[in-house]
Amino acid sequence: MLWRKCRATVFRPRQLRHDEIEQVRRQYQESEQRFRALLESLPKVAVQGYDRDRRVIYWNEASTRLYGYRAEEAEGRLLEDLIIPPPMREAVIRAHRAWIQEGQEIPAGELELLHRSGDLVPVFSHHVMLGQHTESPLMFCVDVDLSDQKRAHRELAFATRFDSLTQFPNRRTFEIELDALLEECRRRGIGAALLYLDIDRFVEINDALGYAQGDQLLVELAHRLRHEQRATDLMSRVSSDEFVLAFPGIEFHDDVLRLVRKVRGVFQRPFTLEGGERMVTASLGISLFPENGTAARDLIRNADVAKNHAKLAGRGGLQFFHQRLHDELVYQLDLMERLEKALDRDELSLWYQPQVSAVSGRIENVEALLRWLPAEGAAVSPAEFIPLAEQSGLIHRLGDWVVEEACRQQAAWRAAGCLVSRIDINVSGSQLTRPDILERFEACLQAHGLAPGDIGIELTENVLIDADHQILEGLRRLYHRGVRIAIDDFGTGYSSLSYLKHFPLTALKIDRTFVHDAPKQPEDRAIMEAAVFIGHRLGLEVVAEGVETAEQLTLIREMHCDLVQGYYFYRPMPAPDIERLLLGRVTAHQGRAD
Repeated sequence: MLWRKCRATVFRPRQLRHDEIEQVRRQYQESEQRFRALLESLPKVAVQGYDRDRRVIYWNEASTRLYGYRAEEAEGRLLEDLIIPPPMREAVIRAHRAWIQEGQEIPAGELELLHRSGDLVPVFSHHVMLGQHTESPLMFCVDVDLSDQKRAHRELAFATRFDSLTQFPNRRTFEIELDALLEECRRRGIGAALLYLDIDRFVEINDALGYAQGDQLLVELAHRLRHEQRATDLMSRVSSDEFVLAFPGIEFHDDVLRLVRKVRGVFQRPFTLEGGERMVTASLGISLFPENGTAARDLIRNADVAKNHAKLAGRGGLQFFHQRLHDELVYQLDLMERLEKALDRDELSLWYQPQVSAVSGRIENVEALLRWLPAEGAAVSPAEFIPLAEQSGLIHRLGDWVVEEACRQQAAWRAAGCLVSRIDINVSGSQLTRPDILERFEACLQAHGLAPGDIGIELTENVLIDADHQILEGLRRLYHRGVRIAIDDFGTGYSSLSYLKHFPLTALKIDRTFVHDAPKQPEDRAIMEAAVFIGHRLGLEVVAEGVETAEQLTLIREMHCDLVQGYYFYRPMPAPDIERLLLGRVTAHQGRAD
């Protein structure tokens, strides 16, 4: 009996009171409300609940934003009829059944589900099964919208492969595509042409009109090029104002000419910029496959070399690549390296050519001419190394050396009693791009104890016309302080005498081409006479360059030219020879010098 009492005491269930049942019910409802509130508080986490038949029993607000269906529209409908794309529907149904019947969970992963509009929505989807082993299992799908991430990835992928302004492939993408194109050309046994396009003086458009207008020009040019593009052609913007274009199937000379005409045709109409119209030109370089290279980089490099040579010819130039261009480029690079070392090795020197009075033959001034005499090998012509120095930026260091050496030599001659009125030095347009060039010139004069009139400056017409306001003001300051400023090679530049009144000048140097032909060419003689007449009326000294014969000298004297410079009197010579000449240790030469 005791055992029975114990059993009854131990196993008899306690009856829950009504208030306890109500408390449990309230706790369950509160828990469910908190759960629903949690789901609704996740604005970018879409949660849907489905019964064992995949019908919607729960649909939060984030699901509405993600898929376009309101909760009342979605509830009761099948999962596969709402957001599953048709190709995925059978697989989704099988996976759901396998989880309920066999316990095979649906793995989480990235999917593209269907929006109400028919668009695909990228999501990361995770699935939870509740009551799996009951008669009423529930599956909850938790979907995170990946649209922003996917968009960012697409934009990043685009940015790494394409130019954002023109939408053309960038250089890296172009090279990959071009190598594939060349392989196809090789397989088919056909040729191809690569064209390198550089917009002429594009920097001036940016400077004058602003970068927005420059970008507008690039976009319009890209549009025009794309309009001419065949399905097999490739195009790329490889730098600020440079494009490369590849054309397969170019076999014959006529094909290349037709290609050039097509590309040049896009520049025949003006471009609309800042409410006006502007004609634009481009320099073109062309390399051919397989003659000029069999890989993308080789063809691009060779077309670039050709383009650079085309630019030397002026606006709208065209140049085909030849091996000699490549050899010349290699030679120029080697020459630039040697020139830089020449400055350190004292291989440079100044030679001087006297300017004499046309009447008396007396030496008045000398022009300093830069010479490069390497320790090994032949002398290098200034016509060869000066342009290279301008291209490389070495011209600034060369210019400083010339000014310093000319000032040093003038001071030394003065100390030795050699009275040469002035040494004239040439200043290039590239040198004037450095803002402090004229201040450095003045400082060098002062450092050597020279007066402003002891060293003169020679500039070409084009340099003066292209000079900005700051440079012109600096030249005017030197002019008023007594520095002599001459226009060199007059008549070969813009040749507009009206410019003369705008510049601070003291002399004109008539180019040797007019002097050479004047005795036999009436036109050249007329130009010389006009230059001398107007130069004198403007108070300028007039110098005739390149005088080599007595006939030329007679003509120049008839025109009342002031000074003569040329082989008829003296060739350029090193400083010691000038010094002996000035000190009277060498008899003044009458007639052409050896």
